Amino acid sequence: MGVDHGVLFMKDISKTFSGVKALTNVNFDLRPGEIHALVGENGAGKSTLMKILTGVYEMDTGEIFLDGRRVQIRNVHEARSLGISIIFQELSQIPQLTVAQNIFLGKELQRAFGIVNERAMIRQTKTLLDAYQIRLNPTTPVAQLRTAERQLAEIAKALSLGSRIVIMDEPTSSLTLDEAENLFRMVKALSNQGVGIIYISHRMDEIGKLADRVTVLRDGKRVGTFEAKEISIDEIVRLMVGRDLLDVDRKQVKPQFKLPEGQPPLLDVRGLSRAGVLHDISFSLKQGEILGLAGLIGSGRSEVARALIGIDPFDTGEIRINGQVLGVSSPGAALRAGMVLVPEDRHLQGLIMRHSVEQNIVLPLIRQNSRWGIVNARACRRIALEAVQQLRIVPPDVTKIVRFLSGGNQQKVVLGKWLSGKPKILILDEPTLGVDVGSKAEIHQLIRNLTESGIGILLISSDMPEIIALSHRMLVMYDGRIQGEFLQEEVTEEKIMAKIMEKILAKGRKSLHDFGTEQNH
Repeated sequence: MGVDHGVLFMKDISKTFSGVKALTNVNFDLRPGEIHALVGENGAGKSTLMKILTGVYEMDTGEIFLDGRRVQIRNVHEARSLGISIIFQELSQIPQLTVAQNIFLGKELQRAFGIVNERAMIRQTKTLLDAYQIRLNPTTPVAQLRTAERQLAEIAKALSLGSRIVIMDEPTSSLTLDEAENLFRMVKALSNQGVGIIYISHRMDEIGKLADRVTVLRDGKRVGTFEAKEISIDEIVRLMVGRDLLDVDRKQVKPQFKLPEGQPPLLDVRGLSRAGVLHDISFSLKQGEILGLAGLIGSGRSEVARALIGIDPFDTGEIRINGQVLGVSSPGAALRAGMVLVPEDRHLQGLIMRHSVEQNIVLPLIRQNSRWGIVNARACRRIALEAVQQLRIVPPDVTKIVRFLSGGNQQKVVLGKWLSGKPKILILDEPTLGVDVGSKAEIHQLIRNLTESGIGILLISSDMPEIIALSHRMLVMYDGRIQGEFLQEEVTEEKIMAKIMEKILAKGRKSLHDFGTEQNH
């Protein structure tokens, strides 16, 4: 007998890993054309539930029904054949292949004698991208795309499958505001076509904007399913974390920051330039100050951070720390001068995923804690334990392999790794990217606490409420240039976007003028 729960009904799903219950009797259903938000802190069971639905994991107990008919999903291919697609937060592309080749991977179009029809795949990919206003070239290798563009290519791949159920796991985590708005239009267009969308996001404003219903998971159990219009964001957050949580983005008032009079800058950057990338970047940072660096992805924010830390070279300019010129541009020189970078991509740039919490935290301090080539294991253990306690890393086990931690706790390990060296200047590039609301609030509070000890922080974030809530001053970047500056009491999202749009429009007018000049000649 069939079960009538819309297009999808997952009944009493349970899953255990190494004796730890990841899911306990979870029910979840999806209606045709519905946007159903699935929320919870990292480790709540969202990804496990979706991996069961897509055939990555097998459930221990439970049943899955599609259109009222019981089905078995034993692998990814069976899920796809049933019309189920997922866009993972961790992208699963082959960088050496083009956008078109990745989209048709495993289902390549062929001509006679099994020869791959590259031209047809490019043509169909262009039609798909144009239909959803995705500005990508089908022939570009994925390795040459920015993170945001790779995300869009992954979304296009899911759309190409003609799925009736599409799962989106943190789809806007690397997108600009414009790209995110474009994605929302795509999601709503799919919904209007009858496609059921399961939408996973830590960004509560997106849930309020898109969702028809919301299901909350906590500790592997379903807390409840609610009509989105009948539940507030505050209530959703409370159900997720099991307690009232101060939302630092919207409620916490940051103390007014007064620049100390007569105090020299902790960091002073003058005329930093690199051909085609950065243009005359100049700013200063004082002790205890949080200086925000806002702008769209590709505006040059991360390039500034990489140049400061010595990862990328610069052609002209000067960097001073406590009045002293930073001579040799290298990460080692920056570290010795007291400046460190917490990078945007914690998996590729911030952590060694197969190593333990302790090994990651003490990595930059091995030389200081070694004598005659022998590492002082006791000192390293003490440093790691202090970081775990200070940052409230869960579980509080320094021997735990980092890849088994939640995203929020992995980010805390990256912070612990660099804070253990007691830096003077901390550069944070997207410090809460892909972490849950509980960890996000803790990281925000940690950032504020660090300034009290005199650390100067350069904060790069695409999360507008975050950067506005935390920054004492803010610089706005576009096209590799600093385009404006705001003090904390005057900055708003509207003012930031107006400054960016002013430059975009000015650049567009110049391009049109140049085009007209060429035509006249």
